[in-house]
Amino acid sequence: MSNPEKYDLVVLGSGEAGKILAWTLASQGRRVAVVERKYVGGSCPNIACLPSKNVIHSAKVASYFRRSAEFGIATGDSSIDMVAVRNRKRKMVDGLVEMHLAKFQASGAELVMGDGRFTGPRTVEVALRDGGTRVLRGENVIINTGSRATIDATPGLQDAKPLTHIEALELDRVPEHLVVLGGGYVGLELAQAFRRFGARVTIVERNPALIHREDPDVTAAMGQLFTDEGIAVSTDTVLGRVTGTSGAELQLHCTRGGTEVVIACTHLLVAAGRTPNTGGIGLEAAGVERDGRGYVKVDERLRTTAEGVWAVGDCAGSPHFTHIGFDDFRVVRDNLVGGQRVTTGRQVPSCIFTDPELARIGLSEREAKERGISYRLAKIPMGTVLRTQTLSETRGFLKALVEADGDRILGFTAFGVEAGEVLAVVQVAMVAGLPYTALRDMVLTHPTIAEGLNVLFSAVPARS
Repeated sequence: MSNPEKYDLVVLGSGEAGKILAWTLASQGRRVAVVERKYVGGSCPNIACLPSKNVIHSAKVASYFRRSAEFGIATGDSSIDMVAVRNRKRKMVDGLVEMHLAKFQASGAELVMGDGRFTGPRTVEVALRDGGTRVLRGENVIINTGSRATIDATPGLQDAKPLTHIEALELDRVPEHLVVLGGGYVGLELAQAFRRFGARVTIVERNPALIHREDPDVTAAMGQLFTDEGIAVSTDTVLGRVTGTSGAELQLHCTRGGTEVVIACTHLLVAAGRTPNTGGIGLEAAGVERDGRGYVKVDERLRTTAEGVWAVGDCAGSPHFTHIGFDDFRVVRDNLVGGQRVTTGRQVPSCIFTDPELARIGLSEREAKERGISYRLAKIPMGTVLRTQTLSETRGFLKALVEADGDRILGFTAFGVEAGEVLAVVQVAMVAGLPYTALRDMVLTHPTIAEGLNVLFSAVPARS
């Protein structure tokens, strides 16, 4: 215990940024160890991004069965086999874990399975999963412990044993009535999926609208989508207490508009925020400080308050996206060798994988108005993009903000089929500093969804 094993890099947690740092440095001949408690590769390939999108796609296929007559296909009766849905997801996850293990082996990074905690500066003690203890000391240490679904102190909520996204993705039967607490990314994606599997679904959201930080036209469009799919949406609804147990019978005692309401259901999914996994890992012993919300304090280079200790991903308060975790890897990789790469000013693209998708980059109208930034607005319905007519997927719109006195693209929002893919085209133009006219005048393949950018940017008003 008095002679810790020495490494060039020790990573606590095998999520996106940390694992890629480990693989990169180990492949360069550095001695690297990654400490992982449970999920090899982190949450994204095991319990979050990829598994959820796998299940969401199964739900989309189910929706096509219900729409089969629209496409001229007679299918007869069909039913949902949640065990098969779950097994398809599990098979994918197993393959991803094997891929990660192969990358660890090929790179030479050591994967240490167990619970790690700091016992001193740049020193991590690991209670090994198979028994025993190891003490690792790194020239540099990366905190990469991620976040978890928040289950707050609302009376009865924890006792009700609600689902989080982890348990929801493991269900082997369709809930009779699923209440989703929270109208953000995770809540919306899973609410729609389980509705398409046949569950009765209610969303309870404390704010006035779903995804309430988005523009009013976006929240209205998303609300209409859910109404059309038969999902009950209860906004401005504050949960006061919970009685019963999820998976059997439970009641949500809420207040809406000053009136008490009780919502009865069989299952409760909590998707109302995230909590950083920074407690109980000995940060104080390492000299690492946290902010008031529990996130590790970092500067723009992702350095913590302790020399030689860095933090990346969710636990560092970075935007909670895997693609941002990957960019955190780039920031630390460069700064470890004396670079000056920072997180400030970087683009943060986002996509909600509802059907249709909602994707955004840059400024929204709400943000532009709050900052006093003038803009020209172009907006077109998705139905004017001819590819959507061939798919019978005309719901939604495209809109772009262009600076008032120039041609720079300030922001882009797409609510429609393949929105996430179209977003990347606009993002490339924004990164390259191209004027909106480059997309307006580009020769784009017909018929594609991206072709709609010709139409959208042709609708930009002239400068006043």
